[in-house]
Amino acid sequence: MARNPVLAKGIRKFTRSRMYRKRSAFDPEKRKAAAAKPAVEKPVEKAPRFYPAEDVSKPIKCRKTQRPTKLRASITPGTVLIILAGHHAGKRVVFLKQLKSGLLLVTGPYKVNGVAVRRVNQAFVIATSTKVDLGGFKVRNPVAESRLLHYALFHRFDPSISPFPGERRSREKKPVSPERKADQKELDKVVLAAIGKVPQLKSYLSLPFSLGNKQAPH
Repeated sequence: MARNPVLAKGIRKFTRSRMYRKRSAFDPEKRKAAAAKPAVEKPVEKAPRFYPAEDVSKPIKCRKTQRPTKLRASITPGTVLIILAGHHAGKRVVFLKQLKSGLLLVTGPYKVNGVAVRRVNQAFVIATSTKVDLGGFKVRNPVAESRLLHYALFHRFDPSISPFPGERRSREKKPVSPERKADQKELDKVVLAAIGKVPQLKSYLSLPFSLGNKQAPH
């Protein structure tokens, strides 16, 4: 047993960690030498004759499994959301469904506030207590994923904008496809019918969200 003399009342010479190391030195189990592992001869690989001119990146192994994004309990089909960022920041939209990618499918409707059907991240919306009764309406998959994804990728890069400051070329307006217009009319037809049943709901959706003087966001 290692000794730890008392220097003063409540104070000893060695600390707790130092005494732990001193006691471990007399542990016969820890003093045993580990058995040497048998040496395994590794085959010598021959160096390649040619090397690639550029570095080729190798994918990193990842054991993570992709899980569906958890939807907030306050967001249900028909909930009125407030968009916080982007071109339509401050506008109110109606939530339709959650896509496989985890994004939210929302619509204005377009005739009410000019917000067409689009995908929104739930981190950039505020769920309100106002809800629209859609009556079990389900969105078709072609409307939800493929067409919206193609539209987002097609309109993300704009070659008409010059990277140099002060130099900007004319930007051509890209026409909206007939399929996208048909999808918008199909969704808005159901949503507008549900909005018309509630008095003053249409004017509520048309007005942007704002805070007055001495008003808190909560």
